[in-house]
Amino acid sequence: MFDSKIYTDRRNRLKKDVGSGLILILGNPEASYNYPANTYHFRQDSSFLYFFGLDSPDLAGVMDVDNDKDYIFGDNVDLDDIIWMGPQPLMSERAAKAGIHFTEPLKSLPKLINEAKARGRKIHFLPPYRGESFISLENLLGIPISEIRNQASEALIKGVIKLRSVKDRHEIAEIEKAVDIAWEMHTTSMRMSYPGRIEREIAGAIEGISLAKGGPVSFPIILSIHGETLHNHHHGNVLKEGRMMVTDAGAETTMHYASDITRTVPVGGKFNQKQKDIYEIVLEANMKTIEATQPGISNQKLHLMAATIITDGLKNLGLMKGNTADAVNEGAHAMFFPHGLGHMMGLDVHDLEGLGENYVGYDDEIKRSTQFGTAFLRLGKKHQPGFVFTIEPGIYFIPALIDKWKGEKKFTNFINYDKVEAYRDFGGIRIEDDILVTDTGYKVLGRPIPKTVAEVEETMADRL
Repeated sequence: MFDSKIYTDRRNRLKKDVGSGLILILGNPEASYNYPANTYHFRQDSSFLYFFGLDSPDLAGVMDVDNDKDYIFGDNVDLDDIIWMGPQPLMSERAAKAGIHFTEPLKSLPKLINEAKARGRKIHFLPPYRGESFISLENLLGIPISEIRNQASEALIKGVIKLRSVKDRHEIAEIEKAVDIAWEMHTTSMRMSYPGRIEREIAGAIEGISLAKGGPVSFPIILSIHGETLHNHHHGNVLKEGRMMVTDAGAETTMHYASDITRTVPVGGKFNQKQKDIYEIVLEANMKTIEATQPGISNQKLHLMAATIITDGLKNLGLMKGNTADAVNEGAHAMFFPHGLGHMMGLDVHDLEGLGENYVGYDDEIKRSTQFGTAFLRLGKKHQPGFVFTIEPGIYFIPALIDKWKGEKKFTNFINYDKVEAYRDFGGIRIEDDILVTDTGYKVLGRPIPKTVAEVEETMADRL
């Protein structure tokens, strides 16, 4: 945990933003895997961690805004628990580490909530994402499960996003630890990417690095020679010469801050000319949008900058044609770059998106595009110092999308379909880094992970 004063300050700032009422933030319970006693690795709710810090199941936190009191509701262990878990600190001792001096058993939470409801006080809660939390909120608040997300507090959602979006130096240090773990994961993946290996051998090895160095992976590993499938979690292919292999993977630290890095490498360790040509376009889009990052620039603008670089590069190869600005404005580039440039990152690898992607990524000034490709941009608003986000452009050759657009004669003034046919089995390339917005510009977080052609080939030469 961080120092108790950090949690106290966060709660005080949130209470000031929300204004009045009770703020209820549920911690997560255990989640069963295949029978009740066999559970998944426990993961605490990120907003509960941010404001209360306690990383164990079956807890609830309450902030009484009007009376300026904070509570932890949770149970002390009994002898049966001690037999299985060993001695545990009292709940009052644990709560004190978060700067909280009022604790009650979990069964006392309904009494506090009912008293507040009887007085007509507003009870603020966040939209849940686990079934048990829906049920708990229905029981506590009397709101039907089907209505719970609709009745989540917009004031609380906006207050939490405002605070959690701007990372302090302690959080940044944690994210850099997570990127340093990802350095070892990705350089190991590079060194293992040789013909004859099965993808799962590499995926398993790098997940083990995350577990050994910090915590679980920050999301299920994406690792495939079929990089044209953006979120490919199938790891059953055998690596073959001539294929590119995408590895999109990150780690959590012991305090659950995330990294999210993507590298794409040639199986066997050497780029052929065709691979190098496409790779260099993606690398240019990655590096130039990183270099353009500064406070006040919108991520939507960075995304369109990446789309412009990709379009120009593909024109140079004869895969696209026509006026670049018109092609990007009309969305022709999205056949090759059908996703957004990146997303916020922190305690959640897609930070805060469970509270509503448009709340996190957009605002009254910048609205989400409805155009295919750009509509998938998760983060569009202007950057502020303290934002941590990903920059992850890519180029993909997706046969189903190529066939659909070609059959519809779509964007024939911008796409050279005859030349595209020669790339049908190419796969995809994505390059992703984690970026901090500073007061004057940007910082690429963590230990630099090889990404130029020379760096990748040199790393892969040290074969595992």
